[in-house]
Amino acid sequence: MPGTGTLRVLYVDDDPALTRLVQRALARRGYTVATAADAASGLARIAEGGIDVVALDHYLPTGTGLDVLAELGLREGSPPVVYVTGSAETAVAVEALKAGAFDYVPKTVNDEFLELLGSAIDQAVDKARLIRAKEEAERQVRVAKDRAETLLSEVNHRVANSLSMVAALVRLQANAIADKGAKAALSETQARIMAIAGVHRRLYTSDDVRSVEIHEYLTGLIGELAVSMREAGHHSSVSAEVETMPVPTDKAVSIGVVVTELVTNAFKYAYPDTAGGDIRVSFGRNGDNAAQLVIEDDGIGWRGDGTARGTGLGTRVVKAMAGSLGAELSYDAPERGTRIRLDFPV
Repeated sequence: MPGTGTLRVLYVDDDPALTRLVQRALARRGYTVATAADAASGLARIAEGGIDVVALDHYLPTGTGLDVLAELGLREGSPPVVYVTGSAETAVAVEALKAGAFDYVPKTVNDEFLELLGSAIDQAVDKARLIRAKEEAERQVRVAKDRAETLLSEVNHRVANSLSMVAALVRLQANAIADKGAKAALSETQARIMAIAGVHRRLYTSDDVRSVEIHEYLTGLIGELAVSMREAGHHSSVSAEVETMPVPTDKAVSIGVVVTELVTNAFKYAYPDTAGGDIRVSFGRNGDNAAQLVIEDDGIGWRGDGTARGTGLGTRVVKAMAGSLGAELSYDAPERGTRIRLDFPV
């Protein structure tokens, strides 16, 4: 029982004698009791506020308590209702519960009714308090979640900007030196940084930072790589066929680095003595919970064995990223050129 005297019950019944008995019984339980004799005055009193729980009789001078329940269901923040019915009116009680009543009490002419009513009101107050606490906790969780997502979005924005700045500094450094090997190494480093920065740019504008829309990310990344490689004097063209699907963020980073390494290698090594050629990238589902990434060209061909061109760092990076993806890395044997395939779970 409440025991504080601060909680107010509204008892709606047109029987004045029973109303006085209920007032006295509930006062002993620590409640302050307001009364109403009909639906209209009861709804008006509830609208004034300050009512913690309503005890509502079924039969009223105009209509029934079900009409009151229906009206309360349209109002936000209505107090909990304990429904009072005749002892044989089980169907009415069920209908009241379906309409939103917290509990019901059969009306009798003995003291048992008053005891049951008081107990039901106690339980309704406790249940309403728990519901309010739950709603408040859920509200705070939503607020905290929104705040965290806003902060995380801002972090991704700043990380993307910082990585872009680092990439720009690396490019300036590459332009400032004459050694071709060092210049190439710095250019590759810049491309790797931009691949990771691209993920953070996508996360900044995403509604869900747990995943990246892979079509937008890869097509954007491949376009940037093509521009960068053409500026470096390579004349191949690259096309992308990427399925629209969300990919977990950590996997998107690894995929981006793999694509950067393999596309860059194709630009540099697939067509060494010509004006360039075609490079093709495809990504899509491969079964229910798996994906496949393919990078291919029609150049001189590479099967993943023998002496690597350049420093071999790119090959090691690809193998490391394939390991982080849990991917099976395969070098297919087309009639000409190179076809590298990664199959991995998503």
